[in-house]
Amino acid sequence: MELRHLRYFVAVGEEENMSRAAVKLHVSQPALSKQVRDLEDEIGFSLLQRTAKSVRLTEAGRVFLDNARAVLRRADEAVKEARAVARAEPAELHVGYSPTPVAEILPKILRAFQRKMPNVHVRLHDWSNQAILDGVRDGRLQVGLIVRPPKASSLRDLRYEELFHERVCVAVSPQHPFARRRAIPISEVATEPLIGLTHEDYPEYYDYLSITFSKVKQKPRVVEEHDSMAGILSSVEAGAGVAFGGDVFGYSFGPRVKVLHLTPEPKPISIGLAALKGKLSPAAEKFWHCAKEMATK
Repeated sequence: MELRHLRYFVAVGEEENMSRAAVKLHVSQPALSKQVRDLEDEIGFSLLQRTAKSVRLTEAGRVFLDNARAVLRRADEAVKEARAVARAEPAELHVGYSPTPVAEILPKILRAFQRKMPNVHVRLHDWSNQAILDGVRDGRLQVGLIVRPPKASSLRDLRYEELFHERVCVAVSPQHPFARRRAIPISEVATEPLIGLTHEDYPEYYDYLSITFSKVKQKPRVVEEHDSMAGILSSVEAGAGVAFGGDVFGYSFGPRVKVLHLTPEPKPISIGLAALKGKLSPAAEKFWHCAKEMATK
């Protein structure tokens, strides 16, 4: 039994006239008559008394009519409630981000998103890459702006799309001997004390270091670890060591440090969007499209 059968029967039962019911439903009279007969065959009893010129409800038909109306009302209400939920926009959109890599693009994304969806408030969460991925997986975050981890397994069950890529550079203090140069061999950088991110919070950072120094005999010596790039750059500025990162360092920290390119140049770092696979909420989808749009400008 389908809802269509019930709707056809209700129309006939209310009109007690096959022709008027057919006009009301915008179907042909023979097709309507067949659908009602199919319904009767399925339930095993007659709903209508038919004559050459009219139809009338049987007693069973009158009882069935009341219940059929109730079923259709409940079905309509279910659709309305589900549609309201589907169309409702969350009051907040939770977005995780890695501050330094997205420092330049994030304000542009936010401005574009607020123009498109002014009633949705974006809550930003300054978390480590791994914490962002965990937050996306467990639903605390709807979207993440991340540095793509070197290991593909880190993005299992997630949707990822690159926005842009950054050249791998080294940051030194303005007083460092390297600061007078525009580029520096990786082999020379390996001899310098390195300021890095905390290993437990940023394991992918050390994966990148391993890849960068894979062809150099001397491996980097990490002398300090900090839980943010701001902490790292403060130590670099103070002359405690050098640091690896993207060329966005120059945008984020200006003249506080000198950013040098490396030779040979390592593979660029991918910066992009992460979310659960499947359909995004309307707000998350709009944020995703705004991010892609700003990345092309």
